Order: sequence, then structure tokens, then C-alpha cells
Amino acid sequence: MSSQNFLSIINNSSISQEFKNIAEKVYHGHRISNEEGVLLFEKGELGYLATLANYVREKKHGNFTFFNRNFHIEPTNICVYTCNFCSYSRLLKEKEDGWELTSKEMMDIVRSYDGKPVTEVHIVGGVHPKLNLDFFCDLIQQIKAHRPDLHVKAFTAVELHYMFKKAHLSVEEGLKKLKNSGMDSMPGGGAEIFDEGVRNIICADKCTSEEWLEIHRTAHLLGIPSNVTMLYGHIENFHHRIDHLDRIRTLQDETKGFNTFIPLKFRNGDNDMSNVPESSTIQDLRNYAVSRIYLDNVSHLKAYWPMIGRATASLSLAYGVDDLDGTINDTTKIYTMAGAEEQNPALSTQQLVELIKQVGRHPIERDTVYNILQDYQDYDFDNAKTSELVS
Repeated sequence: MSSQNFLSIINNSSISQEFKNIAEKVYHGHRISNEEGVLLFEKGELGYLATLANYVREKKHGNFTFFNRNFHIEPTNICVYTCNFCSYSRLLKEKEDGWELTSKEMMDIVRSYDGKPVTEVHIVGGVHPKLNLDFFCDLIQQIKAHRPDLHVKAFTAVELHYMFKKAHLSVEEGLKKLKNSGMDSMPGGGAEIFDEGVRNIICADKCTSEEWLEIHRTAHLLGIPSNVTMLYGHIENFHHRIDHLDRIRTLQDETKGFNTFIPLKFRNGDNDMSNVPESSTIQDLRNYAVSRIYLDNVSHLKAYWPMIGRATASLSLAYGVDDLDGTINDTTKIYTMAGAEEQNPALSTQQLVELIKQVGRHPIERDTVYNILQDYQDYDFDNAKTSELVS
């Protein structure tokens, strides 16, 4: 969007002065305040929010929309924690629909992608007391020995907090051990909402917000990049969301280690918060837009398409989103078990490229840390090699 078009929309006489002031800040690249962030959530008109968020998005990335070719390994859904919003985990005594993969079984999953052009394996799961730090260090070493080029993005701060505590290691010692084993980066899960009051209601027994932030701070200082999430649309309010974004923005000012912010929509299927209604698509889009406007120092905003569905993911590209995650290939159950839109979350590269191009965006395959691997704007799928299309 051109600067002239942006200003002509913002200077519309029907827009109040307080929203014009926010728009001027965004236009000039100035940071909005927490109060202004709450105001955007409470009263920002959807088209106005889209205009500002898209301006930020295109200023950072132009028309590029990123994706990667990845697959997930979920070692277990047996978990010592009892988060009220979780439909995925099973207590140790409830094993009927639980699973616990062996190291061999996980390596079999890795080997199933031999010869396929995936670039990342994403490893997250429940917090199982038997699957300790040494077990996972050995697994990562096996993965790297088998396929050295595969980027290993592994373990939420919640998993790491438990592993390090059980191993009697400091956060720094534990992260160094994982890095030396071959862990390349960390996902952003387990952040939920940083407000302690809300956290005590929805996930009281897992690591605190400060413990989560300290693990990511230490990772960044050790040269381990990470992502960051926010679980929204449950019992939190807009002040809680802005507080969450503020803590992200503050840590990013310090470390510059977050690659991507990923809002995660609360799904109420088969969990202890099933009475809480889910947010609407309009609310989802507002959340993406305000997040993009507020987080001026986090480069990328991701819409996790298996959770919100392909249609909403497409719409989000007009509300500040520049990344749609990856091909996934039906290897994640964390959100499908909660009633996510995509119950069989798999897209081929061609399908994902077409999804992006259908809304006028420019598809770019990236690696985990956003190095560009392939420009798909004019890619000829009909004449591509079969091996290039797998996944």
C-alpha cells in the first residue's frame, strides 16, 4: 500500500483524533503505547486495523508470504501437568488414548522423510517424567547423524523447565547441552497468557511466566533463536493480551531473539474449559491486526493454519500476517484433538502456494530462520520434478 493511500484513508474525517494519532505513529514507525493497544482492541474498526496492520506488514516484507516444508514429531501426550484448556494431554493413569513413542519410533518418522525436501522437524509434546533430558539429547544426536541438514526445532519452555529441574541443571547448562546435541531453535509454545492471575486459573501447575521468559532470554543469549505464542480467546481480557505483547516486546528489545509471533486460538473441544465460547473469525482477525501493529520489533507474524483453517488463514494475510507455517503433512494432533478447523492438517507445497497466490500474495519458501529457499511466484509445478513436490 502506498503512503499516499495510507494517509488518505487515515485522514478520513469520520475517524476520531485518537485513532488518527495512532495512525500517525504507525506511519512514522513510532511505537504505540499499552493504552493505545487496548484502545485498538476495544474500539478499532476492522477496516482501520487492517489498513494499519497491512501497512506494517508490507513495510517489513512487501508482498512476500512465507512458508516452510516441515513435519512434526509428538513424542507423547502423557503429561504431568493438568492445564484446563488442554485437550491433548493425558494423565499418567489415563493411557487408553495416550501414546509414548520410543526413540526408534521417532527415528522411523524421520527416516520416512528421506529423499523428501523437508527442511525442519518440529518436536513438542507432553511433559512425561520418563522422557528426560538425556533421552532427548540422544534423540537429537541420532537425527543429526542421520540427516545433518535437517533443522531441529524442539521443546517448549514448559518441557525444558521440567527437564532441567529433573536433571538438576541450570537453564543455561541445560540449553548448552541441547545445543551441543544439535538443537537449532525453539518453538514458542507454553506461553499461554503471561498474566499470573489468568495463568493460575488455566495452567497453575506449569512454569511461571517469568520462568518461560527467562528460558527464552537465556536461549537467545546462547544464540538459539525461538518463536513466541499467545493463547487467546478464553478468559483473558484485552489488557491481559496487551500485557502479554508488552512482555514480548520488552524481551525482544533486549535480545532480538524472537523470529515469529504466533497467536494461538483457544479451542474448546474436549477440555475442562468447554463451557467457554470460542472467538469469532472477526475477533481472530482483530487479534492478528493489533498484534502486528503493537509488536514493532518482531519481524514475522504467523497464522497457524491447521488451528484456524485455510479460509481464515487466507483472510489473515490482509491483517498483518506474513507467514502460514508449513506443509505440516498431518503430523500434529495437539490442536486437532481440541476441535481445530483442520482435522487432517496436510497441505502439499503446491496447495500452500496456490492458497497464498489466490489472495494476491507472493509465496516464498523459507527455512526456519527465514532464509529464502525458493521463490514460488512463477514456479512451474507441471514441469517440476516429482521429488520436488513431495510434502
